[in-house]
Amino acid sequence: MEHTIYDFTVTDIDGNDVSLERFKGSVLLIVNVASKCGFTPQYEGLQNIYEHYRERGLYILGFPANNFLRQEPGSNEEIKQFCSLTYNVGFPMFQKISVKGKDIAPLYGFLTGKKTNPRFHGSIKWNFTKFLVDRKGTVIGRFEPKTKPDDEAVTKRIEAALGE
Repeated sequence: MEHTIYDFTVTDIDGNDVSLERFKGSVLLIVNVASKCGFTPQYEGLQNIYEHYRERGLYILGFPANNFLRQEPGSNEEIKQFCSLTYNVGFPMFQKISVKGKDIAPLYGFLTGKKTNPRFHGSIKWNFTKFLVDRKGTVIGRFEPKTKPDDEAVTKRIEAALGE
């Protein structure tokens, strides 16, 4: 059984397995994303904070999901092309997964589970839910979809985590 976020291996948008241990010592903002959602313009804010903080150790990890009104219908290749052409996304993107329900991806089972994430558990209600993870791999924040990535509530928490 997994004990930390670093015990997970996920598949990037190009089909390569990526151990999250690769990000040990970094601050992570893990986001379930979608290309045809009212919150899709948040890609711009995500890219902006990634550019602003990446030299200090922030990674944004984007996980496309089609769980909400089929707002991510595309293939991984189509998603990659959309993100690149529309929002010039440079942060790591991963293959489309499920973030809730019977087929929930193991990482999201960990993030939403009461036993594995007691402070910030609960099912994902919509696209662009954000989990903030500190340099030790502990989930230290959760931001619901309406909270924009560059909102002061998010950036203050990121700055505090980067300063630790």
